[in-house]
Amino acid sequence: MSDRSPKKYIFAKGIDDYFIGVASAVKFITRFWREILKPPFYFREVIHQCFEIGLKSLPLITLTGFIIGVVFTKQSRPSLEDFGATSWLPSLMGIAIVRALGPLVTALICAGKVGSSIGAELGSMKVTEQIDAMEVSAINPFKFLVVTRVCATLITIPVLSFYCITVGLLGSYVNVHAEEATGFISYFKSAFSTISFLDIFASLAKSIIFGFTVGMVGCYKGFHASQGTRGVGKAANQAVVLAMFLVFIEEVVVVQVSNWIRNY
Repeated sequence: MSDRSPKKYIFAKGIDDYFIGVASAVKFITRFWREILKPPFYFREVIHQCFEIGLKSLPLITLTGFIIGVVFTKQSRPSLEDFGATSWLPSLMGIAIVRALGPLVTALICAGKVGSSIGAELGSMKVTEQIDAMEVSAINPFKFLVVTRVCATLITIPVLSFYCITVGLLGSYVNVHAEEATGFISYFKSAFSTISFLDIFASLAKSIIFGFTVGMVGCYKGFHASQGTRGVGKAANQAVVLAMFLVFIEEVVVVQVSNWIRNY
């Protein structure tokens, strides 16, 4: 018979595990900001990750952005026609796509495609002890694996976001031109007439925050994977779910802050 006493918890197992996870995440993020400022700097690996994350996501971003522009314009037209305000359709699309849809859709796509890929890749390296082997080889695995990937998402997701905005507005223009034969220059003049510098800045800020979130969550879940191949799948799934959840929360926060600045 074992004489070991049962493990005691401060609150309960679930609550204790939650706070331990939060503390671990804070420590992980703090380590990232320390490591990013110290040499060596793996610029070639950052460029490689930008290619893997950014360029390979372009087809999906292009298709999704264009369809969103077409569908959202088509769905909004009947409501504006009821009030005889179809001339405001380009302005409405400009506000909707630049302020909200472009950055949010890009972040959600990257959370599903990039976040899961990073979580699975680092998770498989963790469970097969490749990360431990890198430490033995005098390579800082956190610097080489985590910092480079988070830097890549910080660079590529804002770029993809503005690309998605451009493609979405082009999709909206195609629909408006098909219905009303509106000119290209006339459409974009009207679309950007209601867009302010604050809208562009808020969109850029959201994209940077979303990029950091997607990269950090994917790396954190993959870096802490366990339980063999089952843990790899779990890490990839948790990376997608948590990244999307945090993206929605950050969207609400940034919108509230930007509205407060606009009204101030």
